[in-house]
Amino acid sequence: QVQLVEFGGGLVQAGGSLRLSCAASGRTFSSYAMGWFRHAPGKERQFVTAISWSDRTYYADSVKGRFTISRDNAKNTVYLQMNSLKPEDTAVYYCAASTAGPLNEYDYWGQGTQVTVSS
Repeated sequence: QVQLVEFGGGLVQAGGSLRLSCAASGRTFSSYAMGWFRHAPGKERQFVTAISWSDRTYYADSVKGRFTISRDNAKNTVYLQMNSLKPEDTAVYYCAASTAGPLNEYDYWGQGTQVTVSS
């Protein structure tokens, strides 16, 4: 069982930056692929980015070049650095952990953190 807690959401102006953190419980964090998803009102949940246990990264086209995912296995934490934020990035951001791989089903989810980008 893995518990995930996200930190770092908030309100930022367009063009600004935020860094989200996701702290995981458990001693097997390094064996999980980790991902970030977002859910905006009236829209389907959307894949944002993921990182494998070997640090290979994947990004949605909408965030490539602006967002960066990273992980610190010693701290059981995954990060999402978000730069050049746009109003359309406004959503609840969720951290998730997968035993099947970064582009497969995710087993554990955090409670989400709100990111609001004002124009």
